[in-house]
Amino acid sequence: MQALRIGVAGVGHFGRFHALKLAKFGVLAGLADASAERAAVVAAECESQALPLAALIEASDAVVVAAPTAHHFALAEQVLRAGRHVFIEKPIAATLAEADALVALAQAPGLVLQVGHIERYSAAIQTLRREMGGFAPRALEATRVAPFRPRSLDVSVVLDLMIHDIDLVLSLVDAPLVDVRAVGARLASGLPDYVVAQLRFENGAQAQITASRVAVAMERRLRLLGDGGEIRVDFLARELRALRPLSPARDAAADENMPGWGRDEATWTEHDSLEAELRAFIASIQHAAPVEANAAIARAALATALRIEAALG
Repeated sequence: MQALRIGVAGVGHFGRFHALKLAKFGVLAGLADASAERAAVVAAECESQALPLAALIEASDAVVVAAPTAHHFALAEQVLRAGRHVFIEKPIAATLAEADALVALAQAPGLVLQVGHIERYSAAIQTLRREMGGFAPRALEATRVAPFRPRSLDVSVVLDLMIHDIDLVLSLVDAPLVDVRAVGARLASGLPDYVVAQLRFENGAQAQITASRVAVAMERRLRLLGDGGEIRVDFLARELRALRPLSPARDAAADENMPGWGRDEATWTEHDSLEAELRAFIASIQHAAPVEANAAIARAALATALRIEAALG
């Protein structure tokens, strides 16, 4: 079998990491960037070659699109029309029309289209899903905030940071979204830098998602409430704590104030989530493994993100 060759289109801050990982795997075909100087620097670092986009696509079996969001559609469309698999950094595109066009292009020839919803491959989310069991949340609170950094300012904080928790909430609530409210403001860029969104679902579940890129300090937390109790996750402390009914299947300490209920904890060891999602992309190409962060999932996250932005007024 011929060795897989993967190119990278866009080697800015995050695209560079994609290129370095693929070089480590021994599958990097080359890279392209709007800045020839930037492309040459990263190519040298990866011991690879900088190529014009058309030449990169020709030299590759698949291409990672890691350019700014505004260019996702144009780049991915060119890759898919050439019959190559594509990995697109999140969000999948800038508009739903663009997302739908990419989905159609990928489906026709049976190509792999994976989107960079990296949290799906993180040790934290994998631990949460394992620990949840049959827990069905009715109220969800997600917080993802960080100090200001002058990058990814081509999109609002909704498409920059909040979209990770949007995807997580949508995956945890198995019901259609019926209402969206949001507040936010521009502080350090030309687009909203902090947003608080409230989502209501058809089954009565509600979620509040807070995202900020102008915070005093980093904070990443998730709280789930439901008939089965409560689960709290502190992603930075790598700590999951739960209060739920005692069960022989779970090792928990009985709560002295709540007969029949117990408290338990879990933690996890961090792993390289970028490496994990790229290996998943390769497995989907080589072994037809299911695509976890597929186009339908990415479209749903984008649709919700755009509804939140529209609710800001």
